[in-house]
This record gives sequence, structure tokens and C-alpha cells, in this order.
Amino acid sequence: MTSVATLSKNDPSSFSNPEEAVVTALFLNLLVDFSKKILSGEAKLSVKKVQAGVDHLALDSNGLHVKRIIDGATGQALDFTISEPINIFGSKLDIKLPSDKSELEIVIQYETDPTAFALQWLSAEQTAGRKHPYLFSQCQPIHARSIVPCQDSPSVKMTYKAQISAPEELTVLMSALSEGVSASSGGQRTHNFNQPVPTPAYLLALVVGDLASRQIGPRSHVWSEPQFVDKAAYEFAETEQFLQHAEALCGPYVWGKYDLLLLPPSFPFGGMENPCITFVTPTLLAGDRSLACVVAHEISHSWTGNLVTNRNFDHFWLNEGFTMFLERKILGRMYGEPMREFAALNGLKDLKYAVSTLGEENPLTKLVVDLSGGIGPDDAFSTCPYEKGHTFLFYLEQLVGGPAVFEPFLKAYLDNFKYRSIETRDFKTFFKSYFANNTASKSVDWDSWLFTPGMPFIIPKYNTSLADACTALTNRWVQWDMTEPNPFTPTDLTNFHPLQVQEFLAQLLELESFPLDKVQALQSVYSFSASNNSEIKFRWLRLCIKVRWEEKVAPALQFVTEQGRMKFVRPIYRDLYAWEDMRQRTIDNFQATKANMMAVLVHNVAKDLHLE
Repeated sequence: MTSVATLSKNDPSSFSNPEEAVVTALFLNLLVDFSKKILSGEAKLSVKKVQAGVDHLALDSNGLHVKRIIDGATGQALDFTISEPINIFGSKLDIKLPSDKSELEIVIQYETDPTAFALQWLSAEQTAGRKHPYLFSQCQPIHARSIVPCQDSPSVKMTYKAQISAPEELTVLMSALSEGVSASSGGQRTHNFNQPVPTPAYLLALVVGDLASRQIGPRSHVWSEPQFVDKAAYEFAETEQFLQHAEALCGPYVWGKYDLLLLPPSFPFGGMENPCITFVTPTLLAGDRSLACVVAHEISHSWTGNLVTNRNFDHFWLNEGFTMFLERKILGRMYGEPMREFAALNGLKDLKYAVSTLGEENPLTKLVVDLSGGIGPDDAFSTCPYEKGHTFLFYLEQLVGGPAVFEPFLKAYLDNFKYRSIETRDFKTFFKSYFANNTASKSVDWDSWLFTPGMPFIIPKYNTSLADACTALTNRWVQWDMTEPNPFTPTDLTNFHPLQVQEFLAQLLELESFPLDKVQALQSVYSFSASNNSEIKFRWLRLCIKVRWEEKVAPALQFVTEQGRMKFVRPIYRDLYAWEDMRQRTIDNFQATKANMMAVLVHNVAKDLHLE
């Protein structure tokens, strides 16, 4: 039976009603079927009525095929309706509850759709080993509802347990602690998991594949397809150091283990902070650990995001701005304060690009956005909550007296709100109370910081020592008269950290005019095309496209085809689309390769190429 539904007033991305009846725990019993590309089985939900007399439970569902819903205690069938779907938000699953119980368990028998937004099914041919299929999930921001009927709002935190049955030759991992594997039966094994710390639905994670692991610390393993596990173990060897620095800043790590999973190239993000097992992209395998700062970012989410969570995605900066701030704090502890502030300067360039792409007056460039009116969190996703949020926190730290004053506040904030979901006003109230006797703190222009679109109206004064070396090299290239002999050599970059090479290329990208023949000279001196650092390769290819170096179109298209990281793929597709002579070639490449992308990337690139 279908009905018409509206989204919640408390969370504009959810149909759920946790203010009336809330899900407190989940038990999943699912079979992984690679032949049908579905998960099938049941979900048992522990439900507590928040308001007396509530007679229904509202859940989020997207493409799920619900077969039956029963009262877990009595076996009585429960009436339910599923609303007509509303684009990316899916449908409201409304369940009639018994009136005589304040707490109950309901069991939902269902299966997922082969096109489930959160699931990426890879054939054996699409994996490195080419012997076994592979499955992984990406539930953030609102895609858990395509895997399990749930209250898919970050305002709701629940514990979960799971039994996952999969082909016996494959390994199953989840964002939870393993509680053993059953003996093989009928070609299947059942894997048991427990997540005792309450988490939002978007942190539900599942992976099934041919996986190997290496221990990289006292509480950490790295997992990947066997072909890459040793490279991954080398790349992420600093994980325990990151964890220890994060604990010093934030307090105890409550999740037990911290493992990493190196995913196939189609994973659309740099990392995903799933509890107990962070997912990371293979584009981090630079061979010199220079991109491992992404791991510091995901580790920081163990506190900012996973422990203290934004109540809805209007306040996404509370997750990402704080996490970016902590990531750079960790970099400062490991490599010195100038590196922390240099990374912040580098991030400002990413923010400037995001603002110019979205438009300076676009309300989605505000720190606190308004997603009511049918704006999906994926459509609102950008660098803004990350970098604008970081800038605000860096400003606040300087304003109140520096790290010695701000870091104790940060730890107190995390301790005060742990296990909770909050809004920006909660942070603001706590900040004002904590710094009630700090005169400088009273000068914060909260409305301008939180609700003004575009770039931050105040840019903190950062240490520029590492950036100055990049600027000096940029100026030398700009000033070089090409009628004179080439004065540059590979040793120009010998003492540069890879982040400085990125900055050098970013500065060249910002120039209004930099000729093709100089870009070709850059290649002859520095061999950027051969770089294994994906961040360097990304900026280099964008520079080549900007100067219309036709020879580099094929490598650029190869780059966006061989990996699916949204941060890289979308800007390059935008750049190539803007090159009118290459527009059709670009669209044809996307149409031919989109089947290997996750749905969220397909959706966004299609918009970039004006195909929807």
C-alpha cells in the first residue's frame, strides 16, 4: 500500500519521527547474493516510544522491497504503508504500533534493490584479482535507507549487531567489532558483528571481498585486496602516531579497534570514517606517505562526527570543519606548526575554487545551510563546510588566546557532547559559557560567520614560510623570458615537501595567463606526468587542460576513468566540458564508463556535464 509523505521538520532529509518513537538498537540478519546483487533477510529494530500514545513508527526506505513486518514478541503482523518515493530521499515506511507497549521489537523482512544507492557491486573482472566479486557500501549522507529500513537521520544513534552470510571464500567486514565466523555450510559462512557504541545510520558499513590484512599498530590492521596490502601497510604505518596525537587532543578513543580498508578505485571519497574500520581510496598510495594526512582526518572523525554528531546536514560543518581542524592539529604535532598552517593556506585555495564554482552568493556556501525544500545533502556537498569551518575555528583559537587556551576548550566540548547529536546553537552556547570571562571572545560576529555566503569575511593570519618558497618559484617561472636559456632544473623541487609541490601547481592554476609552452617546459624539467602522487597529478592535469594542451586530454580522461574519487573526477570533467572542442569527447567518455562509478558520482558528474 502506498501513500503520500512529507519530510520531517526536524531533519529535512528524513521521513522519520524520532521525537515520537525512536529506534535504539538494530539487529541485521542478511544474506549477500552476488548473482542477484541484493541483500536479503530481516532487520530487528528495538523501538522506544518517546511520547505516550504514539501509534506509529516512521522509517526511511529507498528502493527496499518489504515483504512482512511483525511484532517480535508476539509474531503478530503489523500494518504498514510505503509512500510514493520523493527523488533521492526515497519513501516513508510507516508502521502501525501496538498501543499497549512503550517499548517493543519489530521485525522487518525485506530485500534491497539491485540498484541500491549505497551499494557498489563489482564483478570479478572489475577487481584487481579478477577471481571473486566484491561489494562495498557508502551510506553517508542519507543512503543507509537503501540497505536497511531505519531512521536515517544523524539525530538518531543506535547500537547494532549483525549476522552476514556470504560465500565462504570471501571476507566480510563491518563498522563494528567482529564476534567470530561460523563454520562453512552449503558454500556460505556467517560473520557476526557487534557495535556497542550508539552510531547514526550513515555509519553503517559493509564490505565483502577477497581481502588480506597486515597489522600496522597495536589496535590497527590494514585490509585490501591481496595485491595491494603490503603497499597499504607501508603507506599507513603512521596510523598509531595519528591516534595517539588525536587522543591527546580529544580524550580516550572509545571504538576499540581502528582498522583501515583500502577500497577499489571506484570509491568516491578520500576516506569514510566508519567506526572501527575507515574506508580509504587507493589514490592515497603515493609511495612516500605524503597523502596519509587523510587518515589523520578520518581518525579525527572518531570524535568529531562519530562521537559528537551533527543533528542534521544543515550543520554538516560541525562534523567536517572540526575534523579538518583536528587533522591539521595532528599534522602540526607531527611535522611542526608551519606545516599545519601551510596546509590551511592550501585549503583556502580549494575553498576559493568551491565558492567560485557554486557562486559567491550561493546559500550553499554558508557555514550553516538550509536544506529544506528538497535539497539533498549530496547536492549540497562541497569543500565549504570543511575549509570554511576550519577557518572559523582557527580564527576562534587565535581570538581567545591560542592553542594553550583553545585546546582545553576543545576537549571539554567533546566530553560534554559525546554520544549526542547537536546543532550549531549548542556549540555556540557552550563556547560562550566556557569563555564567559574571556573578553576577546565576546567580539565574535556569529551571524556573519555562520550565515554569510562566499569566502570567510575574516582570513586568519597564517605562517607563510612554506608557501613563500612556492611563491618564489612561481614568480621565477612567470618572469622567465623564454628567449633566454631555461634556468630551471629538477633540483628546484628537491627540498619541497609534496604539499609544496601541490601548492606550486595550485598557484600556477590561479594565474590568469600562463602559456602552453611554459607548461610544456615544466614537464620537460620536472616530469609531472610521471608523478605517483594523485594530488600532484590532479593539479598538473588541470593546468594542462587550462592551457589547452591537447596531448594531455587522453591522460586526463584516463585519470577520471581509472579512479572514482569525486574530488578529482568532478573538477576535471568540468574543465574538459568548458573546453568546447573536447566537450563531446568528454561526454562520450562519461557515458561509456559511468557503469563503473558509484551512483552518487554518476549523479553529480551528470549535473556537471549538463546531462540532467
